[in-house]
Amino acid sequence: MPGREDIFQKAMNDGHSAAWDREWDKASAAYRRALEEFPDHPKALNSLGLALYQLGSIEEALQIYLSVSKHSPDDPLPVEKVAQLSERLGDLRTAVDAAMRAGDLFFKQRDTEKALENWVRVTNLNPEHAIAHSRLAQVHERLGHAQQAVMEYLAVASIIQRAGNAEKAKEMVNKALSLLPNSNEARQAQTLLNTGQLLPKPMRGKGGTGPIRMAQVKQLQQPGSSRTASSLDPIAEARQKALTQLAELLFEYSDESPATQEKRGLAAIMKGTGALSMQQAEQAKVVLHLSLAIDSQSKGNDAQAVEELEGALDAGFKHPCLYFMIGLLRFKGERLESAQRFLQNAVKHNDYALGTRLLLGQLLVKKSHYPEATLEYLEALKLADSMTVPAEKADEIRQQYEPLIEAHENQKDETVLRKVCENVNSLLMRPDWREQLHKTRDQMPKQDGEMLATLADVILQAQSTSVIESMNRINQLARMGALRSAMDEAYDAVQRAPTYLPLHTLMGDLLVQDGRSPDAIAKFSVVAQSYSTRGEVLQATKLLRRIISLSPIDTGARNRLIEQLTERGQTDEAIHEYLELAAIYNRLAELDMARKTYTRALRVVQQGNASRDWNTHILQRMADIDLQRLDWKQALRVYEQIRTLAPDDESARKQLVELNLRMAQTDKAMSELENYTSYLEGQRNNDIAIAFIEELIRDHEDQPLLKRALAARLHHAGRIDEAISILDILGEDLVKSGDKQGALEVINQIVLMNPPNVGEYRHLLTQMQNS
Repeated sequence: MPGREDIFQKAMNDGHSAAWDREWDKASAAYRRALEEFPDHPKALNSLGLALYQLGSIEEALQIYLSVSKHSPDDPLPVEKVAQLSERLGDLRTAVDAAMRAGDLFFKQRDTEKALENWVRVTNLNPEHAIAHSRLAQVHERLGHAQQAVMEYLAVASIIQRAGNAEKAKEMVNKALSLLPNSNEARQAQTLLNTGQLLPKPMRGKGGTGPIRMAQVKQLQQPGSSRTASSLDPIAEARQKALTQLAELLFEYSDESPATQEKRGLAAIMKGTGALSMQQAEQAKVVLHLSLAIDSQSKGNDAQAVEELEGALDAGFKHPCLYFMIGLLRFKGERLESAQRFLQNAVKHNDYALGTRLLLGQLLVKKSHYPEATLEYLEALKLADSMTVPAEKADEIRQQYEPLIEAHENQKDETVLRKVCENVNSLLMRPDWREQLHKTRDQMPKQDGEMLATLADVILQAQSTSVIESMNRINQLARMGALRSAMDEAYDAVQRAPTYLPLHTLMGDLLVQDGRSPDAIAKFSVVAQSYSTRGEVLQATKLLRRIISLSPIDTGARNRLIEQLTERGQTDEAIHEYLELAAIYNRLAELDMARKTYTRALRVVQQGNASRDWNTHILQRMADIDLQRLDWKQALRVYEQIRTLAPDDESARKQLVELNLRMAQTDKAMSELENYTSYLEGQRNNDIAIAFIEELIRDHEDQPLLKRALAARLHHAGRIDEAISILDILGEDLVKSGDKQGALEVINQIVLMNPPNVGEYRHLLTQMQNS
């Protein structure tokens, strides 16, 4: 039964509107509603594919574009998207086949530029693809691109020669020489053929490294059978995540697509250090080292892989996945001190915390440091245990581990400590560790009280209930309003458990209730630092948020909160805090600090997995500060970047025109105006273009070029009388002000519009030219 057209159109319009505002989640939901009415509609499928891609759902987007390509087999765009997304996922065979087909389809539509782009993608992924090189050679020859055609014919010759067809190879070389008789490459190839030597293999093009390494990572993840993260132990899971992230980062660094180049362009705005502000030579080193590291891993050469990873680190590349991989490989190579150093840098990140804790536990056991090893294993168990309960209960579980950990800090019996390490290691270091933890929790006796029991109660049989009982009494006293008695009880408990941090946090809560906010902030600050030192970033983050809620202008606490959020990979939240911090500096009139903070936020957007929508938002704030400081040149640079990222941003477009006018760069101002109005015309928004120029004229009445631009737009819209009226008044004003040349140009513009009385204007033009 066919769907309803009205519902379909409304959903599509809603989707387009959300996409225009870059609200991709809302856009995807709207497009899905449209597809409920017409499931195979190509436009709706294409739109959903784009929205999913923007949301980072690469695999689902790929399935959508595959569906579109089946329903519209002659449309090259979805096929091209299949190639691009398959390349991103490391599925090189599909990427090559799709890119080849997309190139052929574009060529049939006489779009040679897109055809060449897709065939080049094929040769980047598979340098020995004879058909792609042949297509490139023929098209370059037709277009008169002699040098490119020669190189492609030589690539075909090399491939054919290695296939055993020397005569055909010679024919290709002769073809190259006929195009460019003086080509050194073609002459050298001819000499090699005549002497019976092999021609050089075709080289992989720039930008092809990332997809190749991603494919190798996929192969590493599937050693003979399909293995998902759920069938790996925590260390193997962390390794899989690290390798995938390294390949994705390599893909970003080596990708030469316009979108990626646009992303890198922001580095010009960001002055400072950071991965994406590295010099080109350093970036090249990072790409080379990461590529060789993944290649070495795929071949089982751990020693070479770790050397290359450390080379990337020395070149300025810093990332938790890099620290984890170096630590893991150094541990395998028995370089325990070095491994421990690197793993300490990875332990705070969500993706690597559990695997790193277990690795550190194993490492410390090897060194016979059982007290330290026990603490790492208990931290690992705490992380794993918190995954087995509902999210709202996870914090409660983590807090209950504090007295257990403290009890084992004071444990001197090595036999007990060794048993703890063995028990936790055997429970977690297995492919079905999640399933095993859930089974263990399901078998635990159900409690009538409010608190959930920890898995450690079963596994370790630790005795640490006295502190929990004290905290219950403190809470009861506080609820009764007996704050002094509650604090006395807390001081008594802290004598028995001085390093139990939840108890110190509770003391801070009592200080808040007693109206002693400065003392509470001091207490929370110390506890937050202690949590951070232990690697308990989540708890540190919560306490820092408490401090900020008590004192919003505490810039020190906010900076530490940003650091914690960044280490946990919570990029969007870190950026939000950066913006809050910058706003505080702005209110305090510390404009330099505010701009530096925005710059740091922009760098985090580029380095992390944050939404691209942050880019324009942050750049707008930076430009506002530049305008406040009257740094018009810098503001102009920022607005130019916004224009590139968001061509529909009217406020940025207006600022570009106005800043150029203020700086007496009239030609540039008019160029920016023409650029934007042409863009609006392409979007069929001529009325918006006219309104835009009218607003500029209201602010800049003394600019005749703006009035002429408005008249041109009105003429283009068929409103000739209005256009000529504006030019008549402008011409009279210019004559009165003595600008004869300007008046002549205005009259000439009227003549070109060919009004009914054009003869009168021609006569006037001749009269003025002869006067």
